[in-house]
Amino acid sequence: MFNIPKTQIAAVVPSHGAALEMRKDHPVKQPSELAPGECLVKLFCTGVCHTDLHASKDDWPLHANTPLVGGHEGIGEVVAIGENTSECPVKIGDRVGIKWLAYSCLNCEQCRNGREQNCPKAKLSGFTVDGTFAQYTVSYVHHVTPIPQNLDSNAAASILCAGLTVYRALKYSRAKIGEWVVLPGAGGGLGHLAVQYAVAMGLRVVAIDTGLEKKKLCLELGAEKWIDFKEAKDTAQAVREACDGEGAHCAIVTTANASGYTQAVDYLRPGGTLMAVGLPGEAKLEASIFFTVFKSINIIGSYVGNRQDAVEALEIASRGRVVVRCECKGLSKLKEVYDALEEGKVAGRIVLEMPR
Repeated sequence: MFNIPKTQIAAVVPSHGAALEMRKDHPVKQPSELAPGECLVKLFCTGVCHTDLHASKDDWPLHANTPLVGGHEGIGEVVAIGENTSECPVKIGDRVGIKWLAYSCLNCEQCRNGREQNCPKAKLSGFTVDGTFAQYTVSYVHHVTPIPQNLDSNAAASILCAGLTVYRALKYSRAKIGEWVVLPGAGGGLGHLAVQYAVAMGLRVVAIDTGLEKKKLCLELGAEKWIDFKEAKDTAQAVREACDGEGAHCAIVTTANASGYTQAVDYLRPGGTLMAVGLPGEAKLEASIFFTVFKSINIIGSYVGNRQDAVEALEIASRGRVVVRCECKGLSKLKEVYDALEEGKVAGRIVLEMPR
């Protein structure tokens, strides 16, 4: 039996647009209060994502519920399960991950078609329900993800959102082994994982970013070509030349800048696919309709991933094919991390470890 405290340390956004508060007396839902299908997870660590910053600032077209405990890349141990939970796939003591998608009904058209994240009854960790910036959180037994035994918790945390998001985008991009994929922002938190997943899937990577450090990282991770967007006179032309003079087969665009999407239509070869992944709040997708049609370009939105995608992304990482570059800090440093994210000063991923 676990000794469950009544209160905990948690980072709370009290209302829309309000400053983040680090509270030491945030309530912990007790085992007797858990509904069937719910579980209480004692968290070891949690990743920090740009989405958490958007939720905290309330600058998206969709608005988070408040007061809110953010976070959706948590790794922890199941310490309680709601009474009368049927066909429970986890047990007390299991190490599990908590993702952006906390819950879906599993029975609607979207769920049956593998788009659980588009379920009309979806609950979102750190957005519509409390997330992982706390010592304990409540999640759902059919949606927490088992963590492979040989995968470090800090590394697994970043796979649950950043890794899962780029893995699914690559998986559904229709790119085949030996084809060219372009990754704008390849040296960043999502990008460095996308490079590794793409290489693991047999794709040839063109990395776009800037700076010698990021160039070194991308090439070490397996990118075949590098383009520094600050040095290239014409990025689209540079991509076409890098890809046998014909352009790329696929682009995975994770940026929050609209220009990344516009450029992709220019440098994709006929029949190429633009995977729209980033979630800029107000930007519009602007591209030449004429050349989108003339070149038979496919534009596909890819939004996080389902339960099976998460299992696959973690399995690839557990085999050493994807290695997370992350910096570890304490939960109390969350405000500083948000400031660094806003200023574009974060390289790789940030993982916060919970106070003991």
